[in-house]
Amino acid sequence: MGTVFESALDRRVRDDLVEFAKQKNVKYFMISYTDLFGGQRAKLVPAQAIGDMQKDGAGFAGFATWLDLTPAHPDMLAVPDPASVIQLPWKPEVAWIASDCVMDGKLVAQAPRNTLKRLVADAASEGYHVKTGVEAEFFLITPDGRRISDEADTAAKPCYDQQAVMRRYDVIAEICDHMLALGWGPYQNDHEDANGQFEMNWAFDDVLATADKHSFFKFMVRSIAEKHGLRATFMPKPFAGLTGNGCHMHISVWDKTGKTNAFADSGMELGISEQGRHFLGGIMKHASALAAITNPTVNSYKRINAPRTVSGATWAPNSVTWTGNNRTHMVRVPGPGRFELRLPDGAANPYLMQAVIIAAGLNGIRNKAEPGRRYDIDMYQDGHKVRGAPKLPLNLLDALREYDKDKALKEAMGKEVSAAYLKLKREEWNSYASHFTQWELDHTLDV
Repeated sequence: MGTVFESALDRRVRDDLVEFAKQKNVKYFMISYTDLFGGQRAKLVPAQAIGDMQKDGAGFAGFATWLDLTPAHPDMLAVPDPASVIQLPWKPEVAWIASDCVMDGKLVAQAPRNTLKRLVADAASEGYHVKTGVEAEFFLITPDGRRISDEADTAAKPCYDQQAVMRRYDVIAEICDHMLALGWGPYQNDHEDANGQFEMNWAFDDVLATADKHSFFKFMVRSIAEKHGLRATFMPKPFAGLTGNGCHMHISVWDKTGKTNAFADSGMELGISEQGRHFLGGIMKHASALAAITNPTVNSYKRINAPRTVSGATWAPNSVTWTGNNRTHMVRVPGPGRFELRLPDGAANPYLMQAVIIAAGLNGIRNKAEPGRRYDIDMYQDGHKVRGAPKLPLNLLDALREYDKDKALKEAMGKEVSAAYLKLKREEWNSYASHFTQWELDHTLDV
């Protein structure tokens, strides 16, 4: 992926994938796309065939993945985007490349990366350049998925535990070394608030670049974990009683040059400009509908509506509130010119999550939405005192209903992607609702 240090020659080599393969000794390309459920799909293409693939795309049966297509649809072609190419640091003979899905010569409207690119173009048409960063949390667990992988990681407050992070040094350091080699600007790694949980941070970037990096990061973390005989999971709440996996998102909007922060104004509250305040107003206005995409699974609502964890806090919101530098609210403003949305979780689609934030924020700017009252209280301790702040959805079905009735947000995201997403997610909810559980037997067998 391109960096600020990339020369014009490097860019030309990257843009010509045949030449890229020759210069970098790449034998295979993974032409990858992400479906509506966040599933990462790919074909492994030999370098000798990449010229045709760069022109025409790799063929997929879209119905075989989580897209609202049928077996009767024609081939869906994944056309690689050379700007996204990443040579696998742990297997340099392979290069990963994100792609744009095309069918019958037209972009597939419901494909998540296409959706994000359209929202980026919408923002650009209004003079805005969106930049974001993500904080992707994950657990390192046993291959069977039943336990955390480190039996010694038992502290009641394990956050930043230096012994625990060093016991997984080989895994964490290898991933960080790869990000350094890729020029991502990683700057800190830590053991997070749950036993067995970690977070790794890298520099913010243009929103599409961040989404591509986020997608690749999940692939890389899983691959390196497997290499070490472990399993990595980004599941929102894999263990009862422990803090869940969030994916906090840092957002700023710049002018069309990308050099002046349009969110920054030292004369305004918390250093957020009028435009930034309206963007935040859009996030607050559409928050309950956003959850359908930022928290996209049944399990997601066991994180944002969780009881207090072993460590003493869930670190997840359950109400639509905002604040200054206070981690107990849905949105915090840690410094001038940007804010952090703490709603998304580890299951969020790297592309749809970014797209829906842009959609909500642009709607807020266009309609001069106000974010409402700022609260600086401890929401975990005193949240019951707040009057009038909406509660986030209690479950996936409630979130889908909120999204479905939010006509402005659905239209901004695109009618096709919204319809497809709602259809497939309702089917997922119905599958869950029809599943018999041990809880039902335990509580109703003798009624």
